[in-house]
Amino acid sequence: MSYKKTIIICASIHHGNTMKIAKAIGHVINAKVIKPEDFDLATISDYDLIGFGSGIYNQKNHKSLFDLVERLKIQNHQRAFIFSTATVKFLGMHKDLKKSLNEKGFEIIGEFQCRGFMNYSFTKYLFGGLNKGRPNEADLKNAETFAKELALL
Repeated sequence: MSYKKTIIICASIHHGNTMKIAKAIGHVINAKVIKPEDFDLATISDYDLIGFGSGIYNQKNHKSLFDLVERLKIQNHQRAFIFSTATVKFLGMHKDLKKSLNEKGFEIIGEFQCRGFMNYSFTKYLFGGLNKGRPNEADLKNAETFAKELALL
């Protein structure tokens, strides 16, 4: 399926890791990438597909995505996808956002996650951070492949 109008809503807070992934996906599916606070709720019906992405914090997507979803009206099977960067790759970390989106009437058609560089807390001092250089070229290529698969759904 080809989507006429797509938007990606991305909270990329610390190092811009998730924004790199958002831009890679957006480039393939011709989607505008914005921050959650910049999304105009009144325009939601303008989009055929909406991506929701952020880094993972305490095993969940960023709070700003949940705040945005909470303010949305119930959708009629609006298509969406979820993506994230995380210290540890585990799609189960999307479960709370997926649940919130499903409760608002979204149909989740795909999920993507890759490792992202993290250097806060003790990891900064002991190791200089974790997942240095991530997302890397392979991660960006995987994000592009994910986007091409979305275009087929």
